[in-house]
Amino acid sequence: MTLFRLDASISPEGSATREISDVVEQEWLAARPGDTITRRNIGFDVLPADAWGTAVSARDLPHADQSPRQQEAVALAATLVDELLAADAFLFAVPLYNYGVSQHFKTYCDLVWTDPRAHGRRFLDGKKAVLTTARGGAYGPGTPRDGWDHATPFLRRILEDVWGVELTVIAREFTLVGVLPQFDDFKDMASAMHAEALAAARDAGKELGAQ
Repeated sequence: MTLFRLDASISPEGSATREISDVVEQEWLAARPGDTITRRNIGFDVLPADAWGTAVSARDLPHADQSPRQQEAVALAATLVDELLAADAFLFAVPLYNYGVSQHFKTYCDLVWTDPRAHGRRFLDGKKAVLTTARGGAYGPGTPRDGWDHATPFLRRILEDVWGVELTVIAREFTLVGVLPQFDDFKDMASAMHAEALAAARDAGKELGAQ
């Protein structure tokens, strides 16, 4: 069995989504010690922002008529889809950035859609996936930032409704407590949220590994 893991955090250290996803991965490996993990880190190994447009421009051209840049973009998209199709389960670590989805993950999605095997298809239908996400503040019902998380609805729409995975979402909030002094009054709440996210990650990893 192959687990595909994607990380979108741009933080070299202290990434909340990476920490949570590491726990999911550890539990998955405990259940499947001989199995394979394929990794792609789009936060550090950044996909070219113009590759999507270049791949789209090549869509109706025979390979021989494509420019070298077009051929490279099409090949890159094919590699991304190859990785997804080869996997049996998925772990996506995608934090909230500036109230929206990571630009690196949006580029990733756009490139994936240029491949005919993924375009307009639920090409991962029925496969299980875990999404870990993190938010610096609190965005739940009744908070001042309620409704400001524009990333998680997008991620659910893409992963569940467009790609077709069976998705488990683990979200950790108040990750900037201890970093920004204006959040100091929420240390106990943040600590509890952290613990809840780690517990959810352990459960999700076990469930993912049990399939």
